[in-house]
Amino acid sequence: MRIIAEALTPKAFAPYGDVLAAPDEFGRAYFDEGLRTSRPTAWPSLSVSRARPLARLPLEATVMERHEFSSQSFLPLDVSRWLVVVAPPAADGGPDPSRAVAFLAGPGQGITYHANTWHHPLTVLDRPARFAVVMWRDGTRTDEEFRTLAAPFTVELAG
Repeated sequence: MRIIAEALTPKAFAPYGDVLAAPDEFGRAYFDEGLRTSRPTAWPSLSVSRARPLARLPLEATVMERHEFSSQSFLPLDVSRWLVVVAPPAADGGPDPSRAVAFLAGPGQGITYHANTWHHPLTVLDRPARFAVVMWRDGTRTDEEFRTLAAPFTVELAG
């Protein structure tokens, strides 16, 4: 299966989470509603990551991950373009690659995944990138879950 990444917009991404971007005017935009955990023992975790760029397109998606009980946010510190790939859950609870969608994000766009949103690991284009990552952890295996896809798919850019 082949997916073409569309532009990341708040409306298109709404079923999976929030697009984080600074307001057009001076001031702040709050995104508190997206920061959630249903585990009373989980604590907020802030990390900074550095990601290698994808060697070449198309991206072959072979694995997806989720944070079943908590949101996860990616805030770009130094990034060019990056891919956001999500899939709703299948009947067995794993990701449904046949309904996966992909978005092309720019340097000024961050995202928060809703809890239990299946997503591809961080994928950056063009050059190495740095992100701040906010998530909830309780130190158990439920912090994150990875699934290898029985039917991998590819993601390409338009044009």
